[in-house]
Amino acid sequence: MPRISAFYGVVIAMYWREGHHTIPHFHARYGGEEAAIAVDGTVLGGSLPPRALRLVRDWARLHELELRANWARAQQLEPLQPIEPLA
Repeated sequence: MPRISAFYGVVIAMYWREGHHTIPHFHARYGGEEAAIAVDGTVLGGSLPPRALRLVRDWARLHELELRANWARAQQLEPLQPIEPLA
């Protein structure tokens, strides 16, 4: 799972194999829980604790263009670029 960012115990990853025929999204893991989250912050599946989800949504809002660019790279099976963590 290509890790693209990490902050406050949250690990953000994006899978290449999901780069085709799905909504642009990433995966966030925190404390043993995982959620698939669209780049607009919509939870597509799984769950995170409320505070972690709030942080992930804040981060995604700040980095939506970079997330979309990584999604395009994933569709082309290209290396993903790291994204700055939430400060």
